[in-house]
This record gives sequence, C-alpha cells and structure tokens, in this order.
Amino acid sequence: MNRFLSRLSARAFTLALVLACAAAGAIAQAPQPPEIAARQYILLDLASGQVLAERDADAPADPASLTKLMTAYLVFNAIRDGKLGLEQTLPVSRRAWDERKGGASVMFVDTTMTPKVSELLRGLIVQSGNDAAVALAEGVSGTVENFVAAMNRQAAAWGLKNTQFKNVTGMPERGHHSSARDIAVVASKIIAEHPPFYPLYSMRQYTYNHIKQDNRNLLLGRDPSVDGMKTGYTETAGYCLVASSVRDMPNGRRRLLSVVLGTDSREARAAESQKLLAWGWQAWDAVRLVEAGKTVATAPVWKGSVSEARLVADTQGGALYVTVPKGEGERLRTTIERSDPLLAPLVQGQRVGTIKVTTAGGTPVASLPLVVQQPVALAGFFGRTWDAIRLWIK
Repeated sequence: MNRFLSRLSARAFTLALVLACAAAGAIAQAPQPPEIAARQYILLDLASGQVLAERDADAPADPASLTKLMTAYLVFNAIRDGKLGLEQTLPVSRRAWDERKGGASVMFVDTTMTPKVSELLRGLIVQSGNDAAVALAEGVSGTVENFVAAMNRQAAAWGLKNTQFKNVTGMPERGHHSSARDIAVVASKIIAEHPPFYPLYSMRQYTYNHIKQDNRNLLLGRDPSVDGMKTGYTETAGYCLVASSVRDMPNGRRRLLSVVLGTDSREARAAESQKLLAWGWQAWDAVRLVEAGKTVATAPVWKGSVSEARLVADTQGGALYVTVPKGEGERLRTTIERSDPLLAPLVQGQRVGTIKVTTAGGTPVASLPLVVQQPVALAGFFGRTWDAIRLWIK
C-alpha cells in the first residue's frame, strides 16, 4: 500500500511517498475493497498520493493501448518545449499508414495527408489511433525507434521498474510490458504536468476524414465525475481501462485514479472500474491538514532583528492532504516539535522542527518539516548582547 511512487504533480513525488509510508500505520484497519474481476488493479487518491487498494499492481502485464499514455506524455512535452506546434502539419509515413493492417485502432490517415498535430493528438487519445501514434513519434524524434528510446528513458527517470517499451502503440511485442502501478504513474504525470491537454481525454467522440469514432471509455457517458482517461485491448492483455474521477469537496478538489487490467469485456472494464472508484469515494475521506504557505506557529528568536519567527510546514508548494477511512479525519491530532532556542540568523526555508499528525490513539499519519517562513537577520550589537545575557540567565 505504501509503494506508490507518485503524487499528481511534479512537486510532490517525494512527499507522497513519505505520506503513503506514514499513513500505512494509520489505516491498518482500512476498509476492504470490493471484489474486482480483473487480473491487476490499483486505486489512488491523487490529492494525497496514497494507494487505497491494489492487487498484483507490480506484476508485469501487456499494457495494450495504455502504452499511448506515455506516447502522449512525450508529445505534450515536445509541444510545451516548443519543439512541436499544435498547428504544425506532419507527413504520414508508409509505416504509419501500415498500422491499419491487422484490425488495429486507427484514425484513418494516409500518405497523401498532412494532418495537424492537434488532429493527430485527438486521433491518438480519442480514437486510440496507432497511425496517429506513429506519425507523432516520427514528428517528435525522427524515427519510431528514437521515440521508443525516449519513452524508456522517461520510464527509467521515474523509477518505473516494471516497464519496458518496444513500440509506441501497445501492439503485442516480446519484451513490451508495464504494470498497473507504473501505468498509474504515467497517467498521474499527464494530469499534473499537462493540464491544458488533459481535457482531450474527456472527448466523447472525434471525427476525422469524415469518419466519426466514439471514445471507448464507456464511463464518460455513465459517470459525470469521470473525465478520462484511456482504454486498451489486445487478446493477451484483455480489456483494460485507466479511469479518473474528480469531485469538488468542502476541503478542495479531490481526484481518484483507477487502473484495471485484464478484464473480460468492454462492459466489464467499465463496470469494475466504476465499482472501484465508487468504493474509493464512499469508504475514504481526504483531509486537508495544512495549507501551503500558511503560518502554523510562531516562535521566539534570540539575537535577531525581530523577536519572533513565523513557521510553516514544508509541503513543497501545495496543501497537505492525507486519506483516511471515512469518519476518521475528525479524530486526527497535530503536534509540533521545535528545536529551541532559535538563534538568528535564520534563512527562509531553514528547518527548525517537525509537524506530526497522528490518530487519536497515537498512530503516525504524517510527518513534515517545520521551516522558517521569512528570513531573520542578526540584531545589532546591543540586541545580541542583551539576548546573550537573557539566555545565560535562562
């Protein structure tokens, strides 16, 4: 439960791991998930970065078209970095055109066309077009092989130990594999780092070359909270679905992410994913413990230009959430441990203590550094001398 590597934003990967590890003790009596008819699955609360349920989430599996999540991520990076433009047109190679063979999903481009990057992205995401995946990969890296190498470098950089890519489409190939947990990391990265592109995953249908195709994610039409994300199918992989569900809660927006691999049908992958997400909403609460940048305590400063320092929790840029079983949030306790006395000079961000969150029974939930919010300079000679005397007396 404590092994998930990622929060949903770049700032909080490390923080999420700390929280997940700490929270494991707090949810020792965690609600039991429903029976899910899938080979592997994982459910995460992206507000806290915690895994709520999993089964065989690290087992290598055929990712099928869920591969295209990484394909899209690298294309998004290229657009963000100015290497590719949304209105830029790309040629369609014979290799991309050949993807229509064998009954694979395609957006129906051919070698006489020069589609825009924006059109290929919709073909990739909504229609799951293998031809779009190849055209975009060639547009970013020159060749599919170069692009696949970049996919594997990115997976290694994220520490995805159960992932190896051999192609950009997800077609079965020896050595091409991933896992539910690793796929969740890729999906989380898209949500956190590329919000302008994420709405593409909620498109219900897309028409290109006068051919209209529906998004295969059935939950987009069934659950108003589901706004993405990607389907996949091969004979070896079974029916797979990454689904993301978001709700506005009293303490902020909360998002759940499920990855379900190896179900028996399109209907089953939708039903099992919805069952898992519904349980996540019903059985768990995300509690906002600390606001980003909000002063949580003040402390006296000796020999400083001011008498007090304002202290904040080091949440690495965002509010701190923790996910607990329904109803447990009101019983959480927060304590502050501080390394006194605080002697000037103090620099912004300097650690001076720890904020600890526990259950009513004392089980650790989270532990965060307590840092100085604003720098404190040394006082003048007389101020330093006076505080030195006071400290000696104390």
